[in-house]
Amino acid sequence: MPDSPQSVTFREAFLVWLKIGFLNFGGPAGQIALMHRILVDEKRWISETRFLHALNYCMLLPGPEAQQLATYVGWLLHRTAGGLAAGLLFILPGFILMTLIATVYVLYGDLSWMQGLLFGMQAATLAIVLEAVMRVGKKALKHPALYLLAGASFIAIFAFGVPFPAIILTAGLIGMLGKNFAPGIFLPNQTETRDSADQHLADHTRPPASWTLRVLFTGAALWGLPVLLLFLTLGARHVFTQEAVFFSKMAVVTFGGAYAVLAYMAQQAVERYGWLLPGEMVQGLALAETTPGPLILVLTYVGFLGAHRDPGSLDPLLAGMLGGLISTWVTFVPCFLWIFLGAPYIERLRGNPWLTAALSAITAVVVGVILNLSIWFGLHVLFANVSTLTGGGLRMPVPVPSSINLMALLLSAGAMLALFRFRISLLPTLAAAAAIGLAMKLLGLV
Repeated sequence: MPDSPQSVTFREAFLVWLKIGFLNFGGPAGQIALMHRILVDEKRWISETRFLHALNYCMLLPGPEAQQLATYVGWLLHRTAGGLAAGLLFILPGFILMTLIATVYVLYGDLSWMQGLLFGMQAATLAIVLEAVMRVGKKALKHPALYLLAGASFIAIFAFGVPFPAIILTAGLIGMLGKNFAPGIFLPNQTETRDSADQHLADHTRPPASWTLRVLFTGAALWGLPVLLLFLTLGARHVFTQEAVFFSKMAVVTFGGAYAVLAYMAQQAVERYGWLLPGEMVQGLALAETTPGPLILVLTYVGFLGAHRDPGSLDPLLAGMLGGLISTWVTFVPCFLWIFLGAPYIERLRGNPWLTAALSAITAVVVGVILNLSIWFGLHVLFANVSTLTGGGLRMPVPVPSSINLMALLLSAGAMLALFRFRISLLPTLAAAAAIGLAMKLLGLV
């Protein structure tokens, strides 16, 4: 086990972040599970409590929580350079793949072979997603009352569509009240789970006050100046400006991850801006669910097609690539800004009894939220049609039994056997599932 976070070399961490970038399938639930397995269980670079502390903060932020969690841990290990490496490598493979997919689509109009590969990986990823709840839940829920909180949060968000921020705020209040009334539940003895990495708090987690101003100025410039320049040089009606402004807005309202805003983004992209057709939007969402990286990376595909359709004086292919890059840039620059601004203060508050109690409750409800994300992902992997049951306050997704995808079910079951029963590692399992998915597509089975 490393003596401190600084004992991990940057090169070693870089290679691990690169591996995570290529393997982070399955949406936020699968990505959190993957990082937990590698960073906490295998590498033991950070402890369970520190991982959950960072995760709780990231779940409160707008944007993709898993990508921001990677940035947070990278920053803990190797300062700003580590945070940039972790956060960029988390999205880079997915960004490149989505750009290539969009390029192939506009040039050839056929993605069937790609869909076959991704179908297999998606089915295999379901095993990782299911593991997320079991692994994180087992270690985070130390008391029956916390299980009740996790169950209540799952029911609230899954069955009634309660807004994610409301669940988090309620949990925080419960934890702070519980600090005095039930300290044994919300103020656990953390000496059992703290390791030597937790006992060492690096100097860079206590930066001077000038750090906040520098980060704020730099982040605002990297985020706002490109949008301003596009507005001044191309005008408000140009597709590049429209994409920059629209996705900048999305960057500050995506609380609870991509699931909370994908429907709105799809509606605006299709109906208001006309960047792509409804069928293309559905295809883009399906591709985002089956490629590595945050689900919100579908915006790369949307930005590409939107600019490709309205290139102005540019070559359409070049315009598409620039549109995808602009859309991705304005969405993810704020993610780094939130971490580099807030993480030092969150680290300083570790051990504060009020915050510890609040985060104990928030950790429990986050397990319920991860369970919701897992079931959402599983329903969309195994069923072609998922309806919404409404009435009496209910807003619950319900699969249409006749739309079950038996091939996906078989592939998912096989992946679970490979991972859990035969202990085959993740990469060979994903590769085999991708090959089987491609074969199924070519044979017309899916």
